[in-house]
Amino acid sequence: MKKLVLETTSPFQGLPELVAYDEGLFAKEGVQIEWADRDEAGIKTADTTLKDVKAADPFGSHGTLLEQGKADMYNACEWGNYCRAGATNVGSRQVGRRAIVTYAAIVVRPDSPVYTPQQLAGRSVGVPFYAGTHYLALHLLEGFVPRELINVCRAPNGSRNRFDLMMKGEIDATTLTEPYITLAEKKGCRVICSAFFHGTEVASDRVDGETYAAFNRAVKQAVRRINANKKAYLRYFIDYHKAKDPEIGTLKPEDLREGRIVVVDPAPIPADEMQRTYDWVRSWGMLDETESPLQLVNMDVQKRAHMIIQ
Repeated sequence: MKKLVLETTSPFQGLPELVAYDEGLFAKEGVQIEWADRDEAGIKTADTTLKDVKAADPFGSHGTLLEQGKADMYNACEWGNYCRAGATNVGSRQVGRRAIVTYAAIVVRPDSPVYTPQQLAGRSVGVPFYAGTHYLALHLLEGFVPRELINVCRAPNGSRNRFDLMMKGEIDATTLTEPYITLAEKKGCRVICSAFFHGTEVASDRVDGETYAAFNRAVKQAVRRINANKKAYLRYFIDYHKAKDPEIGTLKPEDLREGRIVVVDPAPIPADEMQRTYDWVRSWGMLDETESPLQLVNMDVQKRAHMIIQ
């Protein structure tokens, strides 16, 4: 049986992997999964003076253990993974899109004077640099606000810490994922704008096409099970957090909206989207030392894995 060590993942970014693990689907494909526990929260405080992402570490959370040789794979947002693959010291590369399409939102306090994205011009929006909701915030805001008036600053990984900082008034708005969007709404907070975003799997050179194909076959089966009965899997979003965050334990699965949970079969990164993503990330001053998005993806493993799985 092939062993893969994965960095731990929250349901909002890894529900199908968690289901595949819990329901024995990886084992059926001959893959033994072990979890390497990363510090999901990472940085614990907001820094409203740090607005240049280049001053932050792309491995502040995701990818840390793989870079240390303690994990074989991790998944995170596609935008951030372009940057991590560009900065890796161990030759890690993206190998395809993960199965969950993550839902996230920019949220403000109940007493905030902000009601529309346009009103966030110049206001501090706390984001976890190099994480999905950082890039999503840029995407959402630049549709309403000139780039020079987008005021994102570094805030912690982990929605709980960002939510607390926002409620204390240390930042005007922040980005959240589930189940914290639901918790924020129950506390009267307003969702200003929201969207879905893709993520990718990043692997070390220890992961070959055959192993990744077996991994994806298990994930695809988990996707089928989730889509057949989403209601049965909403508990993951509560159970994962409630031991460390009792307030999440006050939520019920029926409080969560099924429409915010979107899972699809893992797939290769489409070439046209890869190029557009690369161009957009570079437009924000990142990846300036990378000449082509093809440098950031292990095309051989991606192609081999998805040829086998079909």
